[in-house]
Order: sequence, then C-alpha cells, then structure tokens
Amino acid sequence: MRTHWLWALAALAVIGAAVLWWWAVRFGGNDDRDPSTLPMKYAGYNVLFVSFDALQAKHVGSLGNPRNVTPTLDKLAGQAFNFRRCYSVASWTVPASMSWFTGVFPSEHRLTNKFAVYKPPNVRIANLKEVSPDLTTLAEVMKRNGYATAGFTGNAGVSGGFGYEQGFDVYYHEPEKFGGLTDSISQALQWLKKNRDKKFFVFLHGYDCHGQHSPAGGYDYRFVDKSYDRRYTGSEQEQEQLREEGLNKGQLTLRDEDVRFWRAIYDEKIQRADQAFARFMSEFTQLGLADKTLIVVTSDHGTEFYEHRRFDHGFTLYSEQLHVPLIVRLPGQQRGKLMADRVSSVDLMPTILDLLDVNVPATVQNQLQGKSLAPTLRGEGTARDVFAETDYREYTYKRAVITPDGWKLIYTLENKRRELYHLDADPAEQRDLAEAEKGRADALEQKLFAHFKAIGHDLTARRWEVGLNPVYTFPTKKNEK
Repeated sequence: MRTHWLWALAALAVIGAAVLWWWAVRFGGNDDRDPSTLPMKYAGYNVLFVSFDALQAKHVGSLGNPRNVTPTLDKLAGQAFNFRRCYSVASWTVPASMSWFTGVFPSEHRLTNKFAVYKPPNVRIANLKEVSPDLTTLAEVMKRNGYATAGFTGNAGVSGGFGYEQGFDVYYHEPEKFGGLTDSISQALQWLKKNRDKKFFVFLHGYDCHGQHSPAGGYDYRFVDKSYDRRYTGSEQEQEQLREEGLNKGQLTLRDEDVRFWRAIYDEKIQRADQAFARFMSEFTQLGLADKTLIVVTSDHGTEFYEHRRFDHGFTLYSEQLHVPLIVRLPGQQRGKLMADRVSSVDLMPTILDLLDVNVPATVQNQLQGKSLAPTLRGEGTARDVFAETDYREYTYKRAVITPDGWKLIYTLENKRRELYHLDADPAEQRDLAEAEKGRADALEQKLFAHFKAIGHDLTARRWEVGLNPVYTFPTKKNEK
C-alpha cells in the first residue's frame, strides 16, 4: 500500500510540475529549459521591436567586441536567441527599415531613396502609399488583430511621411532630426504606463550610434587614447565631410590613430545608447511587461569606419554596413542560444506574425518575401541565400547574395563590376576572388539576377545611370536623411 501512495505522490508531483510549467509559459513566468523546446506560439502577447540605428554587429560584446560597451544588450542576448549572422537587406535607413515593416525587399516596396522624384524643381518625397499602395505594413496587421500600436523614433529616415506610420495609433518622432533613445524612451514609457493592460506592438528607435548624432553634453572621450592629438573631435560635421570626401574620391587616407579615434568615439556612443536602453528595460520590467512580451532588438544597418577606406553607410554592401545584431527573446525565456544560421532582416515581419499566431490575410501571406525564423528557433537548420541591395542616392546601384556556406557576390550594376568573397575565410572582405573563382562568380551572378527577376525586377532591362538623389537637403546636408 505504501508503494501505491508513493507512486500516487510521484504522479501528482509530475502533474503539478507540468501545470506550473504551463502557467509560467502562458502567463510570463521564467523558464530555464533549452530554449529550442520553448513553445513557438504566443497568441495575445505583446511585441517590443527595438532599433539601434547604425549599430555594426562587431561592436556588440556578445558578437565579439572586446570593449564592454553593450552590457545591457549582452545580458538580453544571454536570455534570448542571439543571431551571429544576420544581414540587412540594405545598407542605409530608408530602404532597410521599410523592409522590416513590409516583409519585402527594397526593390519591391520602392523606398530605395528618400525622394521618389528628384529632378528640381520636380521633387517628391517617397511615400509607401504612393509608390507601393498594395503593400500592407506589419503595424496594420497588428492593429487588425486588436493590438494597440505605437512607434517612438529619432526622426530622419524613419520619420512619419515615408509611410512608416501606417497602422500605428501613435507614431512619434523627435523634433531633432537625428534624435537619440532618451527622448524616444521617455515618450514610450509614458504611453506604456497608460496602455500596459492592452496587448501592444511598440517600435522603439534612436540614432545614438549614427554619425549625425552627438551625445547630449558632448563626448567625454572615454575610450580615446590619451596621447591622441585631436586632429578630429568626432563632430557631426567632420563625419559628414569624411563621408562626402570618400564618395567623391573613392577612398580616404587616414592615420591609424585617426581610425582608432573614430572607432573609440563610436564605442562611446554605443555604450551611452546601451545605458539608455538599460534604464528603459528596468522600467519596462517594473511595469510587469518583460515576461509578457516578445522582444526583438536589431539595427537597420551597420556603418563603415575605414574598413574599406571610407566612412558612413549606404554606398557599399560590405559586411561592416550589412552585418547587424539580431536578438529575439521569447516571453519568459531565461536561457540564451547563439544562432549560427545566416538570416535576413526581411525575415522579421513573418517571424513576429508567426510567433504571435495572429490572423494574417492571404494577401499579406503572398506579399511576404522573408521566411519565419520560428523553425530556426526550434533548432531546424536554415539554409537560405541572403540578398541585399542599395541604390544609395543614385550614386551607385549594387546587389549582393550571400550563400549559406559563406560565399558572397557583390555586383555593381552601373559598371558591371563583380566582387567575390568567402566570408568564413575572409570576414573583412579584403581578398576579392572574382577572377580566381570565375565559375563560382558566374553561378552566383546567375542566382542573383534570377532572384531579382523572380520578384519582378529584371536587372538587365534598364540602364543604371548614376545621378543625384540626396539624403540630405543640400547645401546644408545635415538637415535630413
């Protein structure tokens, strides 16, 4: 009889543990299991989508930066799925960010430059409703599924007017053109306190890491060599001048100490952004929202600091401009997992919709070009080609493909130049193998052109004429992006 009681008690313990686990997962408790075994459906949970604009992946601690500049992001990554090889579909803000919210490539949503038309006096800002009226945004899908939707941004390339605001109940952009997270966070927290009892989709964004943003109160030069002669100060004007000089001349000539200075300045800005995000996450958690929310943190693109002898971003498709962090934390997740698969920023919209298990109209399902990463989170291998493009300022027209095994072809349409790199052996893309591996380059070129033809863009059907489609309002330049 005693044995039967023991078996009964053991059975109750197992049932009790199962009930506790279900309660924890369903209502936001902590779960320390292998994250691949977590449920991949979170109907009714919130979404927090965070963009650290212009954050290069290799400057994040959990992705290899030896400086401790991102402790908040690193801690979050340690409790989330941390993608080592996420690539943006474009190397600058306007096209890259719109792909998040439409699930299609820039060639399809057609916000490839700030201006839809730039032939003075005929000048017209690009707007999604005008250039791609049939596309539905992520926020619109969320709103139709009963979510309260709000965006809090740093203005400039994600300001209202391009079409990002479609589907948002509230879409705030800071008065400053390249505003940082501090103001965005303040506005977001005010909104969250009023809407914490609703299911919500929140987009939080700041330009803290961007070349056209400087810290309030100036730099303290915390990472700059004490012996540096201050040839540069790190100002927005200096960064702008270096960008334009690199574009005009094709490359810059800087001293090693200058390059170290600019990368140190960049790390200071990243650290300040991380500290601001720490304050946000603290209050977000105190509101009881952290374990009721799917959290996605990423960047629209990286930026260059002389890796290929130029500054800024948009004008190439090298990894310093495309490789971005991607952190996906499921509600209640406590253990992290480093993900090695190569994935694309175009995958984020289908991933969010899949994880939330919301109703997605057939028209939107047919619209999406990315693939849900939920199977990848479950441990199923992802072996897909990753594509990227830029028509930056009509200064250049480039397309790229990255294969699952790390081969990368960059094709420049205006001059038909090909570059081929093996990212696993040459992550800095310094050894162009296009001539040495001509057969491979040919095969990847065919694959690249076939991809764009499949989405309705025959790259051979037009002339790629270099022109002027500014991201800044000349001659002041600094005013807009």
